[in-house]
Amino acid sequence: MRRLGTWWSVTAVAVAMLAPGGIGLVGDCSAAADAAVANATTRPVQYMRFVDDGHSGGSLQTADVTFRNAAGVEVHLIGAVHIAESSYYKSLVKDFQSYDAVLYELVMPRDSAPPSPDGPQSDSALSDFQRLLTNVLDLKFQLDAIDYTAPNFVHADLDKETFEKMQAERGESIESIIFRQFMKGMQQPSDNSDADPRQELHDAISLFTRPDGRRQLKVALAQQLSSPDEDIQSLLGPGPSVLVTERNKAAIAVLAQQLDAGKKKLAIFYGAAHMPEMSDRLVAMGFAPVQTQWRVAWDLTIRPDEPSLAESLLDQAADLIFGPPDEAANKHAATRPSESDPGAFK
Repeated sequence: MRRLGTWWSVTAVAVAMLAPGGIGLVGDCSAAADAAVANATTRPVQYMRFVDDGHSGGSLQTADVTFRNAAGVEVHLIGAVHIAESSYYKSLVKDFQSYDAVLYELVMPRDSAPPSPDGPQSDSALSDFQRLLTNVLDLKFQLDAIDYTAPNFVHADLDKETFEKMQAERGESIESIIFRQFMKGMQQPSDNSDADPRQELHDAISLFTRPDGRRQLKVALAQQLSSPDEDIQSLLGPGPSVLVTERNKAAIAVLAQQLDAGKKKLAIFYGAAHMPEMSDRLVAMGFAPVQTQWRVAWDLTIRPDEPSLAESLLDQAADLIFGPPDEAANKHAATRPSESDPGAFK
């Protein structure tokens, strides 16, 4: 599938970057998840990947890398994508119970209480955008699926006041990053600059007419999300950033406190974009990677019996014109003349 251009590129960066509350990066789920488990002694270059199944679909996966030091203390770097399937979050919640401490990312006001799925929702524009995507893509928002009030959950991020102060001092903002990606997409030559325009039109039409249109869109976004070209650090420019570097420093500082308190099995639950730099910090502390497990965040197996995007759009248009099927049927029955009507069927 051809890359879908600037809009998808910007959307992919936004999905990867946004965290619960509006600021951040980005057991047994299924047989596919079990099959994705792999042992490795090296760290993955990226903590998010798209695995093609050879049938126009696949899966978007995130890495859980186990690090261990000479004393046997384990730290798991659990990369996250902040909108995913319910099974993905259920698996995480189950596994979180086995840790002495789960260090989590969330830029929130100083001294505020951690969020819970039953609590009030964030009203930030970025959170609203994520929730919009969950509806469009039929996924779950992380903040609505995980209870951050769990007793072993430990906040390990900058507070909102410090984060905004640091960003202002460095002239950094989430909006500027998204704009930079937009400009990059506009200026970057197409991967298929010599492509036949007729073929490109055919590909665009195919996207809307293939079966299981919603998953077709998710496949395109998953491929963009896992592309090295969408690396957040490359958009932040050279040198340390607040969005990644300073927040990772905050997480590692909390990790050191938890280690001093005698914790032996810990997890750092952060967006996948944070993890390559975070892993460097763990290695510097004397930890080494010993195992990598890949979790299925989006199951993108194409279902041939599901409607195409074109069918879905036509159904929605019909609902707007005629009302939902039951309502339309009732309306038709109410206006149809009956045999008991003397003037009917003449």
